[in-house]
Amino acid sequence: MKKLADFEYQLSEIEKGYNGRTLYINLTNNEIKEKEVTNTMKDKLIGGRGFGLWYLWNAVTPETKWDDPENEIVISTGPIGGITQYPGAGKSTVVTLSPLTGIPIDSNVGGYFGPYLKFSGFDALEVIGKADEDVIIFIDGNNGKVQIEKSNIQEKDSHILAEKLTENYAIDDEDKKNISVVSTGSAAEHSLMCMLNFSFYDVRREATRLKQAGRGGTGTVFRNKNIQAIVVRYKGTKGNLNNPADQRKINKTGIKLHREIAELDNKQNRMREIGTANIIEVMDEYDLLPVHNFKFGSHKDTYKISSDVFKKKVTQNMPDGCWYGCSMSCAKAADGFIPETGPYKGQKVIVDGPEYENAAGLGSNIGVFCPNGVLELNFYCDTYGLDIISFATTTAFIMECYENDIINKEITGGLELNFGNKEAALELLHQMARGEGFGKLAGLGVRRLKEIFVKEYGADKDFLWDIGMEQKGLEYSEYVSKESLAQQGGYGLTNKGPQHDEAWLIFMDMVNNQIPTFEDKAEALHYFPMLRTWFGLNGLCKLPWNDIAPADNHLTDEPAKIPEHVQNYVDLYNGVTGKNIDEDELIRQSERVYNLQRIFNIRMGYGKRIHDKTPYRSMGPVTEEEYLSRQERYDNQLKEFLNYDVEGKTTVEKIKVLRKYREEQYEKLTDAVYKRRGWTLDGVPTPEKLKELGVDWPELLEVVEKHI
Repeated sequence: MKKLADFEYQLSEIEKGYNGRTLYINLTNNEIKEKEVTNTMKDKLIGGRGFGLWYLWNAVTPETKWDDPENEIVISTGPIGGITQYPGAGKSTVVTLSPLTGIPIDSNVGGYFGPYLKFSGFDALEVIGKADEDVIIFIDGNNGKVQIEKSNIQEKDSHILAEKLTENYAIDDEDKKNISVVSTGSAAEHSLMCMLNFSFYDVRREATRLKQAGRGGTGTVFRNKNIQAIVVRYKGTKGNLNNPADQRKINKTGIKLHREIAELDNKQNRMREIGTANIIEVMDEYDLLPVHNFKFGSHKDTYKISSDVFKKKVTQNMPDGCWYGCSMSCAKAADGFIPETGPYKGQKVIVDGPEYENAAGLGSNIGVFCPNGVLELNFYCDTYGLDIISFATTTAFIMECYENDIINKEITGGLELNFGNKEAALELLHQMARGEGFGKLAGLGVRRLKEIFVKEYGADKDFLWDIGMEQKGLEYSEYVSKESLAQQGGYGLTNKGPQHDEAWLIFMDMVNNQIPTFEDKAEALHYFPMLRTWFGLNGLCKLPWNDIAPADNHLTDEPAKIPEHVQNYVDLYNGVTGKNIDEDELIRQSERVYNLQRIFNIRMGYGKRIHDKTPYRSMGPVTEEEYLSRQERYDNQLKEFLNYDVEGKTTVEKIKVLRKYREEQYEKLTDAVYKRRGWTLDGVPTPEKLKELGVDWPELLEVVEKHI
């Protein structure tokens, strides 16, 4: 490959979790340089999402669009990231302006790239500008070299590209495990919802595997910059590369959790057996599984895509961690799967998953109760670079529009997009990857499709708002939140849009009734988003926090928090950095970054109360069909909560009364959450709150003072 630019840097040791420098690459002029990571950044922003947001803040203006050269892609792990003693410490976070939302998106991802980047000498990678032609960025972490190379590789899909580049950049077969590739797929040239694949070499399968930075269109930005791949090579991974302040504390904390996983996982969530797909039938049982564009919460055919069905299809008894030392081993894979359609028809491939979101989105939400159909859609989404959640939720929306005669076969180019039509869903997916036919339109996502269907086909704008499951431009992840006010807030009152990685409160709220008052819900919608934010600051996966719990956790004062595990994270942070934080400071660390992101949204023209409103289907039944499917439940609620006499009332009348009540409840919850977070009733962080957190920086105050 032709070398366009190179850069040499001095190798040095990490000190207490930090290198103290970032790798900056400008593709417009092929500039490569180091940037200092300041003590203020480490103290106030920690790493991961915090570093990404700060670099992006300083690169863009309020007028910047996602496809402008000054939009950045920032990849960063955190001070704990890369340790091998504690499960789930291989994560990194991608931050960029989202093509779907126009505001910053943060997407958490596994694979080896984040730790290898860190061990190569950098706390973050900051990429700006646009290349004139397809390029590959190569970081040689053992020799201290960075290169921008002109790509001569024709392959575009990630499973082929990652395999080929792993082969090309490895010195020999043994060296393949030291290579990690970031790429997207062919769909990223045509769709706004594309993601990034981060690779790791599975030495037991002797194959390259992929993990996804799924949300918000990170892959679309990547391809818009004409990046074909970013490759890092680092040889010499071991458990003390972070040079922590107290290695024994880290070892002790890790041993304790490894023991819990070994003893309790098969009794709790079976993560090592089937991964996150373990909850498919549980969600169905509690009426939380999205069915037919979130209309329903369960289906008679769910057993066909239950966890036990997928257990037979994924390879068992493999140490499926996506970073060294992760004994949770939830990165399951279906080996030797053979697609029946598309460019890889008849070839044996590895399918990453399915995870719960994949099975729920590609299965029940679009009505495909066929395990092989789910796996094939899963595989093609991954290799084409399409975010599975956005694809699934968009397809479900399209299918409901098709069944309501808003669109027809003439508009879809002959695709019969009824719920359950696996063949049509696959063809839509292939069209999205090729940028052809109705698939090219579908690749714009729900928010833009609503506008098009209203303008071009005369659809009812209000109806599409009610059933179009997006908020802030981001498609909903795969949980039905109708009966959990707290989860409605967990989706709607987020910074990036409705993604469950910020707050998942359904069981606390709906099933266990642990947070009955508005104040209780507001407290939960403060604490849990902050705790989950913290994982993304430090290079951690959230699954070891609450997908395994100590045997005596139910005896603690606040079992939903898994207090022993929260203390583990305090100990890990202190053990790596040498600091002495407690649980309260852990939450404050997240608050600083969370408020920065909120202010960033406001700076970009979003981030206020109006942008936290949600489609009504996330709150309650939109259609008569929905109401009648749970008529006894809804009638009883009207009688119990409103003393409303349902006798003789039409379904339409009852829907209207219930809707008014539920929308009022959401507004009251919004008031309570804003108050707890220290924001105005319009959702703007106050100067007093910023001062309390120690981030009353001039650039932040300038934004909030304009909006108070």
